[in-house]
Amino acid sequence: MSEPTPLATLAMVNLDAPDPGALADFYSAILGWPVVHRQAEYAMISPEAGAPIGFGRVEGHVPPEWSEDAAPDKRFHLDLSVDDPDEAAARCVALGATKPTFQPGADRWTVLQDPAGHPFCLCRRP
Repeated sequence: MSEPTPLATLAMVNLDAPDPGALADFYSAILGWPVVHRQAEYAMISPEAGAPIGFGRVEGHVPPEWSEDAAPDKRFHLDLSVDDPDEAAARCVALGATKPTFQPGADRWTVLQDPAGHPFCLCRRP
């Protein structure tokens, strides 16, 4: 049985933010991808190959609530592979991330929130 022809390919991921440039700088520092576009309303980071991440200004941006009681409010999250989750978490916090109390998979990943409140996970690199 052959694989179906894809209907689409992922062009990019976009995150809402109160400050697109600051969030682009945050993820650029974590992923090592350069900021390839920056203006007041929109910024973008991009790897050499693959889909970039864009950051768009949303006035009054309200981040998703991340807690045991409000987990259904999570809209999406990024999984990032790292060699040492504890070391990576400390570096991310130094860059502006926060570590919420609610850690549902603490034995397998660490949940952090970026400066705009979006959750992301640090997973041990296989």
